[in-house]
Amino acid sequence: MGSEARMNFCGEEEFEDMLPKMAEKLGGEGLIKELCNGLDLLMDKDKGVITFESLKCSSSLLGLQDLRDEELMNMLKEGDHDGDGALNQMEFCVLMFRLSPELMMESEALLDQALQQEFDYEYDIC
Repeated sequence: MGSEARMNFCGEEEFEDMLPKMAEKLGGEGLIKELCNGLDLLMDKDKGVITFESLKCSSSLLGLQDLRDEELMNMLKEGDHDGDGALNQMEFCVLMFRLSPELMMESEALLDQALQQEFDYEYDIC
């Protein structure tokens, strides 16, 4: 859903971050829609969130079938901000953005720009 495999200089498989390319092609709303589609694919349909069990069952869809239970649990913990042991839509989307260094840099640059504009506006008024 957001990664393609490639080989690094040691001949080991690594993953290329595809979220920036998706964002560029789909735009902000399109990217969020695709992330929601990813959530739908991974979530427990009865609970409406990604649980350990739903992630384990769908891990092969992501090419993660070789991950141990502990590693899958750590993936959940990484994004679980409310401590309920599952990922809701917002937590999942935030996690996907956090795992994309390029999107994080772009987001930080936009935030810095907005803050600077706000500061300049307030300074001009005073």
